[in-house]
Amino acid sequence: MSSAFSERIEVDNVLRRFTLSQKYHVVLGFLLFIAFASNSLTGSQFVFAADYVQYKCHSSFAQCGVNTIKNVTFENQFDQQCYERVPLDEAATCLEVNQSTLAPCNDWVYENPDSFVAEFQLACQEWKRTLVGTMHSFGNMIGLLIVGPVSDRIGRKKALIITGCLGGVLGLARSFSAQYWLYIVLQTVETAVGDICSPAFMLAVEAVSARDRAKFFMITQLGYQFGNLVLVLMAWLFSYYRTFLQVVYAPLMLFILYTYLIDESPRWLLTKERKNEALEILEKAAKTNKIVLEKGLLENITCEKEEKAEEIGYLMLLKTTFSSKMLLQRFLICVVWWFTSTFVSYGLTVNSVLWGGNKYLNYAFITIIDIPAVLIMGYVLKRFKRKKPLICSFSCAALFFLIQPFLPAGMTWLSLAFFLAGKFMASIFFNITYVFTSELFPTHTRNSMHALCSSLGRIGSILAPQTPLLLSYWAGLPAVLFGSASALAAIVTIFVPDTADDSLPDTVRQAEVVGQRKKSLA
Repeated sequence: MSSAFSERIEVDNVLRRFTLSQKYHVVLGFLLFIAFASNSLTGSQFVFAADYVQYKCHSSFAQCGVNTIKNVTFENQFDQQCYERVPLDEAATCLEVNQSTLAPCNDWVYENPDSFVAEFQLACQEWKRTLVGTMHSFGNMIGLLIVGPVSDRIGRKKALIITGCLGGVLGLARSFSAQYWLYIVLQTVETAVGDICSPAFMLAVEAVSARDRAKFFMITQLGYQFGNLVLVLMAWLFSYYRTFLQVVYAPLMLFILYTYLIDESPRWLLTKERKNEALEILEKAAKTNKIVLEKGLLENITCEKEEKAEEIGYLMLLKTTFSSKMLLQRFLICVVWWFTSTFVSYGLTVNSVLWGGNKYLNYAFITIIDIPAVLIMGYVLKRFKRKKPLICSFSCAALFFLIQPFLPAGMTWLSLAFFLAGKFMASIFFNITYVFTSELFPTHTRNSMHALCSSLGRIGSILAPQTPLLLSYWAGLPAVLFGSASALAAIVTIFVPDTADDSLPDTVRQAEVVGQRKKSLA
């Protein structure tokens, strides 16, 4: 064996031999791009599937004695009050109908009779409509605790395929649901076990070296924005919510083809002592790219792992990780990051509907704002690493949100500009949070820890839909909460190391020193 390869070679040194412009990673990046696009479709479909529609109580007009809109004549004061309370050309509010001395309404007329609200007869039961989004976020929170450990146990590739296909099956089943509560149950279960994002993300960050990690993440993450734009187009073309759901979920069944199209993470295989399989994938990648990897380089490749990690089980692996006070502190900081990211991002999206106008254009506009944010994030992470950009984006977002409520009331354009600037910064810190979290924990629990942080942080996405209710107290209250959360996240980020130049840690020992060691880039 050549003396040049007499020492143990880390997998990152081998991955550095590949470039993102070569065929293998171009194909892998495209497949992960599609996976993330499908995740954005299923993750936001409820916005259009369970959309709000106006409705009115048709029978109340006849009972009130009002038959026409034009040239109405009132026989007495009661008829006039009734007409003023429930005008025929507007939607009658539930409060008005319930406070009426007339019999309860039993003849509701819906703006769109083929809508989710109309088919399940949800007039004056707005909580049932919004419960769809709440249970979606709740299912996602629970699902992360399931999918993360499964991905660490059976592999990124298998977890990706299983979650993708399960999501497709359950989503299609929901599109045929004839009962409201069955729809809710299927929505929750589908979100819990059909979320493809977690294993796809881990595969993306583990398939490249530290040098290319930020760039590869940026390229594949653009799938989210692409998927959201496709979602708007689908919602516009297929207005009937059942057809819309079928168009969204049916293609997910094709993820079964990833069995033959995508490879497992070599890094994960090495931690599971499946070295031969890892070498086969690396050799395949080299052959695809028409490059030669020296035999000694592959023979001496290694990846540290915890002793008996395969046998001690998931809970003990977590205990091993949390036994380090340093990693426990990082975990708590990551939870703050994730709570802030989901609370602010989802809260801004929910509040954007208050703009009025065309809902499809509004949603598309919010999505388009994210595209330059992702592109700039890729450059910033490459140029300024992780820690400083994250602190800066959190701080700038906090500044924009805290100032917005105190802008002059007549300057709507300025208020909107601050709103969009805050949304821009939120997109940046959300994406950095994704990358940064994955670099702070060891391989054997990386997906589990990432999922646990994300899961607990989803409390933010559960609370976000409630922020419009605060407008009745003070119009600036949601913005102040967004700003305060962002400021807190910026402060706690001071206490984590920068991980940009280090290989992904494989053990707790390596994770404790990540960001503190200087490695040769040769």
